[in-house]
Amino acid sequence: MEYPETHATTAMLKAMTHPLRRRILAVFPRLEYVRAADLATELGEPANKISFHLRVLADAGLLVEAPEQARDRRDRVWTAMKGALNIGDKEHPVADPALGSALVTALLDEHGETVRRFAKWMPEYLSDPAGEPHGTFTQSRIKLSPAQFTEMLKGIQTAIRDAQDAAEKASDPDARVYQLDIIAVDETV
Repeated sequence: MEYPETHATTAMLKAMTHPLRRRILAVFPRLEYVRAADLATELGEPANKISFHLRVLADAGLLVEAPEQARDRRDRVWTAMKGALNIGDKEHPVADPALGSALVTALLDEHGETVRRFAKWMPEYLSDPAGEPHGTFTQSRIKLSPAQFTEMLKGIQTAIRDAQDAAEKASDPDARVYQLDIIAVDETV
């Protein structure tokens, strides 16, 4: 299944700057369809607060209702948009750079927490490299033209979408949610 890359709108950026909304979005890869009550239990927040933030995320286009999953007409079930969200690039600049910067700063803070979790787990991995793969650290340095770099990123996104599609079809009960953070900068940054 092909998922187009979505270019972040100002409404999406604004919605994602709120930390609880990012926590809500982080639940969707594991629980594809959710109700406010499910998220309230999962995140330890009041259901009415979760409902408000679900509507904000839906209004921004980051979530959609899934009425086919509802138990009755009053039941509201949500699912996340599919594919990658591009926060801005040369062809699709961010309309509000300050808002884009605020979101990227928040995401980088979360990335730092991911790196700290990985670093805490790494000694266990190094002592048993044949164990289950809970993560990896890969660093590459590669000389590319800007066009080659753009093509490489498209290939990475295609590989991620292909893996998501295969996982959805297999519906493996042992499947886990892996957070994949790829940071790339050239020597001019």
